[in-house]
Amino acid sequence: MTGRLAGRRAIVTGAASGMGAATVKRLVADGAEVIAVDRAGVDVVADLATDAGIAAVIAAAGDRLDILINNAGICPVAPLAETDDAVWQSALDVNVTAPFKLSRAFAPLLARSEAGRIINIGSILSRYGDANLIAYSASKHAILGLTRALATELGPLGITANCVQPGVIVTGMTRPMFDERPESEVYYKTRIPLDRLGQPEDIADVVAFLASDDSRYVTGQGIMVDGGVMSHS
Repeated sequence: MTGRLAGRRAIVTGAASGMGAATVKRLVADGAEVIAVDRAGVDVVADLATDAGIAAVIAAAGDRLDILINNAGICPVAPLAETDDAVWQSALDVNVTAPFKLSRAFAPLLARSEAGRIINIGSILSRYGDANLIAYSASKHAILGLTRALATELGPLGITANCVQPGVIVTGMTRPMFDERPESEVYYKTRIPLDRLGQPEDIADVVAFLASDDSRYVTGQGIMVDGGVMSHS
C-alpha cells in the first residue's frame, strides 16, 4: 500500500456520513487503515454518549493506533428557555466528553506511534456564538480548549493535537435547513468570499493534512475551514 499515511491506523468517529465519511475515504486513499465508528452501518457500531460505546471503540483499536479523529457530534437547535438539562448534557456528552475519554484512553498508544495525532472537529462556533445554539456553541468552545490542553500536555510524547473548525458545510445535518429555507443558502453564500458552501471533502482534505507528516510542527491550533466567512465578522 502506498500513500503518505501508508502503514498507519486511524479511528474516525461519526464516520457513516458527511464529513466523517469523506474523511474515511480520503484517509484510505492516502494509504491508512481506518476503523470507522458510528451508531450504524460502519466497522464499529457505538453510541459515544455511553460507557459501553467508548469501550467498544477502545477494544476495536487493539494495541496500535496512530491517528484519532474525533468527528462525531450533534447539534441541538433551541432557544435558551427550551434548552433543558437533557439537551445540554447530550451535547456535552457527544461533542466534548467522548473526545476527552477517547483521547485519554488512546494517549499511550499514540505515544508509541512515530506520528501520533489527535484531530478534533470543532466549528466556527468554537470561537463565536449564535442564538438558538447554546449547547452546541458551548460544546464547540470546549473542544477547542480541550485540543489546546492536549497539545500542551501530550506534545512531549510526540503527539500533536489540532482542531478543525468547519464553516457552513453541506451535510445531512445542514441539508434540511437549505431545503426548507432556500433563502438561507443565498444568505450564507453572499457572506462567503469563495462564493460557495463547503463540502465534506473540504474538511476531509484538511484532516488528512493534519494526520500526515506534512503537519509535524503544527499543534494546538484551531484551523478555520470556512471559505472565509468569518474573515469579515
